[in-house]
Amino acid sequence: MNTGALVQAVLTDGPLKGGSVEVEPVAGRPPATIDLQDDDDTVRYCLCELDQKGMTATYTFLYAV
Repeated sequence: MNTGALVQAVLTDGPLKGGSVEVEPVAGRPPATIDLQDDDDTVRYCLCELDQKGMTATYTFLYAV
């Protein structure tokens, strides 16, 4: 069931460093990974910590997909 509440994903490093995107929660939690489009590639970010508070979660760069 989608409640319409989105999580703000803050990108801490990598090609999209300093940016943020809204993502849909999975089972009430931020998703473990997110794939985003860079200028040339799709890049994958991973949740920094499993224990996130509120409607903001920090993500770190993993690799280009």
